[in-house]
Amino acid sequence: MDFGFGIAPSSSINLDKVDLSLYRKVKEVEPDIERCMACGSCSATCPAAKFSGMSVRKVILGLQRGQQKEVRKMLSNCMLCGKCNMVCPRGINTRHLILSVCRYFDMKEEQK
Repeated sequence: MDFGFGIAPSSSINLDKVDLSLYRKVKEVEPDIERCMACGSCSATCPAAKFSGMSVRKVILGLQRGQQKEVRKMLSNCMLCGKCNMVCPRGINTRHLILSVCRYFDMKEEQK
């Protein structure tokens, strides 16, 4: 059926072929990652979000989609101020979550 539009190949993600290894490793250390309901409270209070698009929920979504390059770029904009941590309605320690993901990327760099 033709709806008159389509998804650009560069924007499509085949979720059956996504590498979820990083997401699983972070989930082992931070099981709270599954509690995120993507409400946007973290993004609304983030001082870096206005200028860089930093968002904890986007980081989590990127991990779930296997977009490690985009996640790494976004995390480089985080100032680790902890405001997102204070407003999370689920009580997720977002700052610790961010640090855990950053540590994984640092370990990956050391292996190269």
